Amino acid sequence: MERNIAQIALFAAMIAALGLVPQITLGFGVPITAQTLGVMLAGAVLGARRGAAAAGLFLLLVALGLPLLAGGRGGLGAFAAPTAGFALGFPVAAFATGFFVEHVRLRSAGLAAGLGAVFGGIAILYICGATGLSIVSGKSLAEAFTLIAVFIPGDLLKAAITGMLVQALAKVRPQTLAWHRDSASVTQTRL
Repeated sequence: MERNIAQIALFAAMIAALGLVPQITLGFGVPITAQTLGVMLAGAVLGARRGAAAAGLFLLLVALGLPLLAGGRGGLGAFAAPTAGFALGFPVAAFATGFFVEHVRLRSAGLAAGLGAVFGGIAILYICGATGLSIVSGKSLAEAFTLIAVFIPGDLLKAAITGMLVQALAKVRPQTLAWHRDSASVTQTRL
């Protein structure tokens, strides 16, 4: 139990720290940031429930006023910004990434994590982000998706980094990937 709490807190801190990485803000108020890499890693390393809990803890800290979102934003007002859909989608994206790695059995933990990050950290998160951008900005959903499509190449790079880091972790400390350790005793399905 204590280990789970520590891991959740550690990954919430990592998501916050990745918001400090220098960023570029595009004209419509959505910054290019490394925070989504933390969300992808939380789901890929911790699994669905604990990854979502880490992202949820991060959002709780933001709601309490800590300036942890990219650009030093925090407080309830951050959830009314154009990026609110992305921020609120962090726990959903971490859960989806973790769900993917827990249920799609591949020989390579890195490949499972990379594909899970594409599914949860890009596809699911973009649905949340575009929906939020559409609501806040008054743009159509199609216009919102068009505006955020510029982020896809960078997020694909983050998904690849997630896969590489998880693969390295699986080799060095496989016991930290409980979902991967548990899958060793289960018949694996290969893509």
